[in-house]
Amino acid sequence: MTPTDLVLAAAEEHNVLLPASYDILWSAVCVVIIAFFLVKYAVPRLTAMLDERAAKIEAGLAQAEEAQQAAAQAEEQIAAELGAARREAAEVRERAQEEGKQIVGDARAKAQAEADRVTANAARQIEADRQAAQISLRTDVGMLASELASRIVGESVTDRALQSRVIDRFLDELDAQTAQAPADAKVQEA
Repeated sequence: MTPTDLVLAAAEEHNVLLPASYDILWSAVCVVIIAFFLVKYAVPRLTAMLDERAAKIEAGLAQAEEAQQAAAQAEEQIAAELGAARREAAEVRERAQEEGKQIVGDARAKAQAEADRVTANAARQIEADRQAAQISLRTDVGMLASELASRIVGESVTDRALQSRVIDRFLDELDAQTAQAPADAKVQEA
C-alpha cells in the first residue's frame, strides 16, 4: 500500500469537515452557558432599555400632540382676540368720525354765528357812518346853500328858521332828483 492509499483510507474513516464529537459537546456546553447568561441578564436589560426608549418616544409623541392642540387653541384664541380688536378699532373709528363731524358742525355753527355777529356789527357801523356822513353832508350842504343864497340875494341870511327851511327844501329836492334818476335808468334799460 502506498502512502496515498493510507491517507485515502484514513480520510474515509474520518471526515475532515466534521469536528470531533468531544469538540461538538464542549461547544454545545459553552453555547448553553452563554445563552443562559444572555437570557438571564442581557436580554432583560436590553428589553428594559427598549421598553424605556419606547415609553419615552410615546411620551414625546403625546407631548407633541398636546403641544399641537395647545397651539391650535392658542391660534383660535388669537384669531378671536384679533377679531374683537378689529371690531373695537372699527367702533373707535366710527365714534371718532362722528365726533369729528360733530366738532366740525359745532365749529361751523360758531363760525357762522361769529360771522353773523361781525356782519351785524359792520352793518350797524356802516349805518352809523352813513347817518354821520348824511348829517355832516346836510350840514355842509346847508352851509353852502345858505352862503349861496346869501350871495344870490345879496344879503346875509341870518334867520335860523329861514336858513333851516331853505336847507331842508334844497335837500328834499336833491333827494327827489336822486331817487328819480335810478327809476329813469330802469325805464331806459327796458
